[in-house]
Amino acid sequence: MRVYIVGSLNMDLVIRVQRIPEAGETLTGEGFMTNPGGKGANQAVAAAKLGAEAYMVGCVGREFGDELLASLTKYGVRTQYVRRAEEVSSGIAVIVVAGGDNRIMLDAGANKLPDRALIDGALQGASAGDYLLLQLEIPMPAIEYALKCAREKGMITVLNPAPAASLSKEVLSLCDWFTPNQTEAQFYTGIYPKDEESIRACAAKLGELGVKNVLITLGTDGSACVSGGKFYRTAAVPAKAVDTTAAGDTYVGAFVTRLSEGADIERAMRFASTASSVTVTRRGAQQSIPTREEAEACAAQKGIEI
Repeated sequence: MRVYIVGSLNMDLVIRVQRIPEAGETLTGEGFMTNPGGKGANQAVAAAKLGAEAYMVGCVGREFGDELLASLTKYGVRTQYVRRAEEVSSGIAVIVVAGGDNRIMLDAGANKLPDRALIDGALQGASAGDYLLLQLEIPMPAIEYALKCAREKGMITVLNPAPAASLSKEVLSLCDWFTPNQTEAQFYTGIYPKDEESIRACAAKLGELGVKNVLITLGTDGSACVSGGKFYRTAAVPAKAVDTTAAGDTYVGAFVTRLSEGADIERAMRFASTASSVTVTRRGAQQSIPTREEAEACAAQKGIEI
């Protein structure tokens, strides 16, 4: 099955510091780097590097457009549905990394431009059973329209609600999978998921809004899923984190990849946790995401069945 990723493409501008500066404070950093990112593009790269037939759907702009497209192509993502817009810059993310954690500031740029025509052109060849993966770094009308088109085609829809933003009941009802982290889950439900009881409560509240399956990433506590009334829990794979920038995107891309291959939920979760554990040991976004071979080697070393 194919995976269509409708979402953002950003150029990340990254600098490392000893700690996050206070208001009005200037700190000296080091290791400045630029690297292609954006939640949509990161998840597309994760899917492609980990084995999926991945199609990116989005827009790039005047600055950094060539670099963003070249990176996607390098990692095996199909880019025929990425539109060029010369009147604006590509999306920009300024990332400050301190102690293995990060703070991110965004300028949407060309990510404001995905529209119905772009989505129609991209999904015209999609089939029932293909996957549609979205995030919240492009305009809400485009997200809602893509979900509606996918539902009409019988595609399986996955919404990664990052960064968290208000969603209508109609949008939520179009989601086969909803994949927040803990903070995002709390944003939508008012419940902070930390154990089976609270995770089930989150899933129940989202289910009332029409979401069919809920997968919550729990950071160093792994991930949990409620699907068909069943509860699934997977531990995080131990790793020494140096940069968590693309960890969540790797997880989502990996999870959807294994589902698209017909894997069951538990295997897909273990695969996603394994891939993410490799990502956090490397600096950067797309270049930090492991290949399928690297993820499988990590799983074999740690005795994880994926």
